[in-house]
Amino acid sequence: MGDGDQQEMLIVTGMPGAGRSTVANALEDLGWYVVDNLPPQMLRPLVELVERAGASLPRIAAVVDIRGGGFFSELRDIVQALRTGVNVRVMFLDANDAVLVRRFESVRRPHPLQGDGTLLDGITAERVRLAEVREASDIFVDTSDLNIHQLANLVTESFAEADRAGLRVTVMSFGFKYGLPADADLVADARFLPNPFWQPELRPLTGEDAIVADYVLGQNGAREFLDAYDTALVPVLAGYQRENKRHVTVAIGCTGGKHRSVALVRELATRLAKHPGVAVSVKHRDLGRE
Repeated sequence: MGDGDQQEMLIVTGMPGAGRSTVANALEDLGWYVVDNLPPQMLRPLVELVERAGASLPRIAAVVDIRGGGFFSELRDIVQALRTGVNVRVMFLDANDAVLVRRFESVRRPHPLQGDGTLLDGITAERVRLAEVREASDIFVDTSDLNIHQLANLVTESFAEADRAGLRVTVMSFGFKYGLPADADLVADARFLPNPFWQPELRPLTGEDAIVADYVLGQNGAREFLDAYDTALVPVLAGYQRENKRHVTVAIGCTGGKHRSVALVRELATRLAKHPGVAVSVKHRDLGRE
């Protein structure tokens, strides 16, 4: 078990269509005891079950549909009640409206809240109801650009090594022209550096190519930024660990997410991997998108 002998409990919730079932299956494959489609009213009895089970249920995940109104007022109390003996976290899954509409249409399902309106009406109503829980979640995952296999792999990467690392950090590159990453905890801007796009010999390459990385890291301010940012993240990551936040996404953006952000992310990930108790993975959200 992670965190010494503490049990672990994960409450998985979020927007319908964002991938809760996929996450549940992936956790089950990792050896978690998964309770799927748990009514909100059953969360308190589950707390009692976890406490009685002790070491026989070291990791338990509850996949919860939180449209039941009582869940909102009870969530923080439930989490607080578990803190004394269980490492409990809340994972919130989301996707953009267009993706959720497409997923509902692909399975020909109405949204539970749409009534006589459209799918988008139902999704909008759901977002209003879930805003407080989304804000209070420990782990936020945007599944808009993930298929079921990629989401399952993400869960595996995030939880399989939990025993060996106190904090898992995803370092992500992205392009500002495609929008900010919804699941980023920290965002930095690499557009203060010259853009390799304007170098004809570098334009078709990416930040993963050594010649581009050398160009980016050789610019005035590049290594100074990395030195300062790495140092600034030391107390931040330590604070996240004290607050029991086990998954963090650090994002760096440039215009298109192809050159500068990719090179800086690779270098920052190498540096963060040297921090004790931190496991690092790299994600290039927009690489190859153009």
